[in-house]
Formats: sequence, structure tokens, C-alpha cells
Amino acid sequence: MPTSDSPPADTVATLYRDHHGWLSVWLRKKLGNSFDAADLAHDTFVRLMAGRRRTEAGAEPRALLTHIAKGLVVDHWRRRALEEAYLAAVAQMPEQQAPSPEARALILEILHAIDVALRALPARTREIFLMSQFDGMGYDAIAQGLGVSLSTVKRHMQVALTACLIAYQADTP
Repeated sequence: MPTSDSPPADTVATLYRDHHGWLSVWLRKKLGNSFDAADLAHDTFVRLMAGRRRTEAGAEPRALLTHIAKGLVVDHWRRRALEEAYLAAVAQMPEQQAPSPEARALILEILHAIDVALRALPARTREIFLMSQFDGMGYDAIAQGLGVSLSTVKRHMQVALTACLIAYQADTP
């Protein structure tokens, strides 16, 4: 349902008719294939209709569409890197322990949701979480390394873990 900040449907239809072609070509050059370009071109207009951009197209519709599309391209490459890292880790597992294709797809969706949640956190919270979970550092070592109190580290970890849990719960059936 369009918000009061989203352009009217006829404006979006005109933008789509007038600019979808060049946007698809631009995305194809960025992504290297027409399939992903078509998906992201579609997603660009969906975002515009959903009112996620408060700026109206005005005299510079290509600038607005390009801005939205660039964000989607960044998300696309970030998601692709996450998938590749996960699949590389799965490839190292013995075949009998590797998850099924269905489980892999579910895990990738959850990883993506958690990635989005972590990127939305303040930089310090994200840093503390990554030091704990990926560098294997204990809370005391993190506190000492960052020059903060142990209670500060715990507070940041609680925020990060809560965000991950919410992302997980929102993405699981």
C-alpha cells in the first residue's frame, strides 16, 4: 500500500515506461548478466512504489532511480559474497555432514537477515559482536582492547544478540 511519501501510481507507471529500459541496460553493465539486472530493475520500481524513498523523482528521475538501484546492487554483491563464503565453508565439510540443499537455502536466508540486522547496528556494537563471535575474543579481552568497561561490552553484546535473534525469528517459518 503506497504511503503518503510514495509517488502516485500513474507517476510510477510513467517512470517505468520512460526509464525501465535504460535502467535495465545500466544494471546489466554493473552486474554482468541480464537476469539479475531484470530482478534489480523490478526491485527498484517496487522500492519506489513502496515509498521507501521520500524524495520524489521531480526533474531528475534517473538520478533517483540510479540512487535506489545502486543500493540494490550493493545489497546484491554483499549477499553474493555472503553466499560464496557460506558455500565455501560447506564445501570443506565431509559430504555426510553437509546440509541438504533445502537447509542451505534456509541457512543462507537467515544469514542474510542477520547480516542486515548487524549492518543496522551502531558501529561500536557491531565491532564488539564481531570481535566476540568471529575473532573468538572473550568479553574481558574486548573490553581491554577497546578501553571500555566489561559492562559496556556486555551491553553491546546484548543489543547485537537481540538483533540477531529478532532477525532469525523473523526469517524462520
